[in-house]
Amino acid sequence: MSRIALVSYRLGGTDGVSIEAEKWCVALRGLGHQVETIAGGGSPDVLIPGMGMYDEPIDLEATLATALEGFDIVIIENVISLPLNEHLRETLYRILENRVAVFHHHDFSLDRPSLKHLEPPRKHPLWTHVVINEHSQKLLNGVGVGSLLMRNLFEIHPPAGNREAARRALGIKDESLFLFPSRIIERKNPSRALRFSNQLDATLWILGEVEDFYDEEFRQVAAHQARPFLQQRSPGSIHDAYAASDVVVVSSNWEGFGNPVIESVTHRRPLAVHKYPVLQEILQFGFAFFDIHDPDTMRRFLANPNPAIFDANLAIAAEHFNIESLPKQLEALVAYALAQ
Repeated sequence: MSRIALVSYRLGGTDGVSIEAEKWCVALRGLGHQVETIAGGGSPDVLIPGMGMYDEPIDLEATLATALEGFDIVIIENVISLPLNEHLRETLYRILENRVAVFHHHDFSLDRPSLKHLEPPRKHPLWTHVVINEHSQKLLNGVGVGSLLMRNLFEIHPPAGNREAARRALGIKDESLFLFPSRIIERKNPSRALRFSNQLDATLWILGEVEDFYDEEFRQVAAHQARPFLQQRSPGSIHDAYAASDVVVVSSNWEGFGNPVIESVTHRRPLAVHKYPVLQEILQFGFAFFDIHDPDTMRRFLANPNPAIFDANLAIAAEHFNIESLPKQLEALVAYALAQ
């Protein structure tokens, strides 16, 4: 079995990259590999200052090189594709020269107007690039970098969650509760989610905190809401949050994947979604979701729910997005990377 280091800006949190990295860690350890996590924030096995997204450049090469000694494979989560710490990116490129590495890409600077000037990922004979959607694969092909496609995978039958306890803890009684299971940042467009909830006389519950310097803009958005909304972490687990909700809302302009889309399916909740570009790939599998710009259709469904939609969506997820297939996929990836 191999010694594998998994490296990112932050690990162990509730953001999508941390969640997907944890899934890989669990599966790789289940295969018998020794896995160690290294990051600049969160709760990794090894915490190294200077590795965070917006950290000031410091000389961390010696420290990071020492931390990565002896590993057979180094997996880099999103640092190269979304280089919000260019000093860290350059340091990793130097350390990983002539070493086996897997770059697991979740988001690309090439997809963001303000970051398009940043350099795309580089290629090397010993490096393997992994993407989570076809759009990203085409993007890399366009700059001469080949990649493997491994979509995010999910537990098909997650714990049911305690609806009554969660709603009671939130002070919610009979009113409709819509769940926004994300951080508050510009590209997730919380104003669109709030508007949709208002149109349906529902309370929007925002699970995440404000990030990426969006504080002042969100204060202005919040100040103009006709209805109150909730902004707090789940009083229990994420499963309790889904159980407590009546509708899941994904209002993003852009997502590298959009985990709440499939999580709404596995928790058997109707999803109101804005059709961000990568969603088109997910919809090709045959899922039935609701358009966030069409509140009337959602209103009719809530008045007369059709459970057959949930059954059909879950069957699709079980066939194409089942986390039970992850160990086999990672076993093949490790063998491929080591063979380069």
